[in-house]
Amino acid sequence: MPYTVAEFDALPEPEAVALLTTCCAGATWAARVAAGRPYGDRPALLDAVSVAIAGLDDHGRAEALAGHPRIGERSESASSQREQSAVATADARILAALAAGNRAYEDRFGHVYLVRAAGRSAAELLDILHRRLGNDPATEAAEVRSALADITRLRLERLVLDEADVASRGGGR
Repeated sequence: MPYTVAEFDALPEPEAVALLTTCCAGATWAARVAAGRPYGDRPALLDAVSVAIAGLDDHGRAEALAGHPRIGERSESASSQREQSAVATADARILAALAAGNRAYEDRFGHVYLVRAAGRSAAELLDILHRRLGNDPATEAAEVRSALADITRLRLERLVLDEADVASRGGGR
């Protein structure tokens, strides 16, 4: 069940961190966001997501990326399954190209290809992958931070709602 921002702000720190790590596996990131409470409203919380991700060092970024499956691979994560639902129905040719592209990307950059998959087709994700393989490491690091922030905000938006959103769904807790 979603939380209001006020409920999220009031959670004991271990519970807030646990909730945040369902959105982004990075414990460093989650601790930073939890420590910044209270946020008071959802825009402030979502801004904090981006600020905390932007401030991650290599270790923190690796920690955050560890929670993301390769594009096109089956995941136990309900969020990843939902976000990659269009990939699940892709034809074998595109799936094979994504698998090959994932390997080339990991060889080049040393980590999983991370992209906001929600709302995108498998072919679009493959096109983005091919484009990003041409990035230099600094440009790609910026794209990864941006994708990580987008994915994390998207996931957190499903879990932490404004009071008006909760009221429109028939109440809170």
